[in-house]
Amino acid sequence: MRNDRVEQILVEGLSFSYPGAVREALSGINLLFEQGEFCAILGRNGSGKSTIARCLNALIAPSAGSVIACGLDTRNRGDSLEIKKKIAMVFQDPDTQIVGTTVEEEVAFGPENLGLSAGVIRERVDRSLRLTGISNFAGRQPLRLSEGQKQLVAIAGALAMEPAFLVSDESTSMLDTEARQRILELFLSLKEQGVGIIHVTHFLEEATIADRVVVLDDGRVREEGVPADVLYDPEKVSDMGLDPLPVTVVAREMSSMGHPPAGPVLTVEELLSCILA
Repeated sequence: MRNDRVEQILVEGLSFSYPGAVREALSGINLLFEQGEFCAILGRNGSGKSTIARCLNALIAPSAGSVIACGLDTRNRGDSLEIKKKIAMVFQDPDTQIVGTTVEEEVAFGPENLGLSAGVIRERVDRSLRLTGISNFAGRQPLRLSEGQKQLVAIAGALAMEPAFLVSDESTSMLDTEARQRILELFLSLKEQGVGIIHVTHFLEEATIADRVVVLDDGRVREEGVPADVLYDPEKVSDMGLDPLPVTVVAREMSSMGHPPAGPVLTVEELLSCILA
């Protein structure tokens, strides 16, 4: 999925208000997302995470400011279809996205709507099924699959559009630990192939594998940076309305007893490495 041009999503002064709302859902957001980057978006309930995800691929248009997605302005409704080709989206509940009677038909749905030839559609479907590891599900009924398998089908359908970016709006929130891990491994693999991953999540441990973390609070960007800078201080994380990573709490207690880790640790493996070093 790599090409010579690195696509970007440029968000400038983005504000958005829902009809009848007493306050803005988003206010003055400035962000840049680049193809081939894994960015996690965190925030407490009502912080604006899902709203910004929908703004990125033109599901909703800004009330003020702009989102330029792969060179296209999301305020121009005439570019909406082209934007959705480049910025694919996967939602929390895969059942809301599935329309095909078989997995194969579901994955082919997007390319067919693009008017591609049968041969190209076949290639895209086969590749997407292979990337997501569900080639053996091709003839099965999607609604008879597990939630994790359905989510892989939804992602395969998005990948068949050959997007520059994949926006995940809490797509792991309904999955068990094993299924969540499989989705995250897929995101990392797609990133290595040049796809930009924008993953909205409330699981802080999922954000530890990202290149960059953005924390929203009350519709504004509260923090932005690499995971080690944003997530390491449990008091700061709590102040943002999030539950700190347990390992960071342990690391803080170790420091208070005179045994600080050699550097920021976000995972159990990193903490054990510091202890055993």
